[in-house]
Amino acid sequence: MLVLDHVSIAVPDLAAARPFYDAIMAALGVGKVYDRPDALGYGVRCTAIEDFHSCLAVYAAAEATGDDRRHWCFKASTRAQVRAFHAAGLAHGGRDNGAPGLRPHYHADYYGAFLYDPAGNRVEAVCHRGE
Repeated sequence: MLVLDHVSIAVPDLAAARPFYDAIMAALGVGKVYDRPDALGYGVRCTAIEDFHSCLAVYAAAEATGDDRRHWCFKASTRAQVRAFHAAGLAHGGRDNGAPGLRPHYHADYYGAFLYDPAGNRVEAVCHRGE
């Protein structure tokens, strides 16, 4: 069962965040559902018929701050997607916070990569499947 329907990330500069989020979401195979002057949206919105989707919103907020206790983790279907997420993020203004690799302290097949977005938000991609 999915716990989250949608989540939001705040950034002070949407123009700087746009290439980063476009790139990491594309690397994970997640499409953009809207692009407005004040917000970006990725994923699939729920409907009355299909309520099993999830959506990410990235909002412009002048007082947005990065805090390491806040962390957004995105599911990847393959380890290759995790690697692509990390490379795309680095190429589009992100900073490394943990290279792609196994994190066996979570479980034997936990394969994740961690980044800071251009605003300092911590994001991760994880694949729970074996190679």
